[in-house]
Amino acid sequence: MPQARKYDIMLAFGEEIIPGIFLIVAAYLMGSLPFSVWLGQIFFDTDVRNQGSGNAGATNTWRVLGWKAGLPVLALDIGKGLASTYLPFLFSSIASDPDLLLWGRVICGTAAAAGHIFPVFAGFRGGKAVATLLGVMIGLLPLPTIFSLGVFLILFISFRYVSLGSILAGISLPILVYLITDHPIQVLIFSGMITVLVLITHQKNIIRLIRGEESRIVFKKKN
Repeated sequence: MPQARKYDIMLAFGEEIIPGIFLIVAAYLMGSLPFSVWLGQIFFDTDVRNQGSGNAGATNTWRVLGWKAGLPVLALDIGKGLASTYLPFLFSSIASDPDLLLWGRVICGTAAAAGHIFPVFAGFRGGKAVATLLGVMIGLLPLPTIFSLGVFLILFISFRYVSLGSILAGISLPILVYLITDHPIQVLIFSGMITVLVLITHQKNIIRLIRGEESRIVFKKKN
């Protein structure tokens, strides 16, 4: 990118400090919506963080409360990640600059994921943000995300381990972004961050997988 262009983008960011802060806070609050906790407490009188893996996410909700709870939580968590990537369109000054817009969408997606992991509405005890990050990537780069989701589905259907599918799908994502797209720096950085985040948040799962102690998802009706 030419030096003048970089200067223009930096100047634009400077002029959008207040809108930028608003977007980050809004995306974080959107990500903080703890659908698994709320749904479990309202309809099942259960806090999913006190059962199963202890994570406030779709996988643990499915494991503890069954698919009728897990599926809506999955859809809602994906939805809030997807919605966060469209927040920058609220400001025409950001939306009119393609590079600035892409940076804004990436930053908002990151903030939403942080909100899911450390939700202000649930005592900062959240989940691993896999579904939320999936929604973010659907918004940013649908084609690499579809292929990465294919990696997840193949592994999940074969072995019934959500964690294994999530880990390898996360690892495959930056590779797919590089191979399939013109790999803009913003999404390369973000997809690499996703890989690191997935590995960090799945450390216990990796240990359980190695030991053969990881729980499988079983498709049966919750009584």
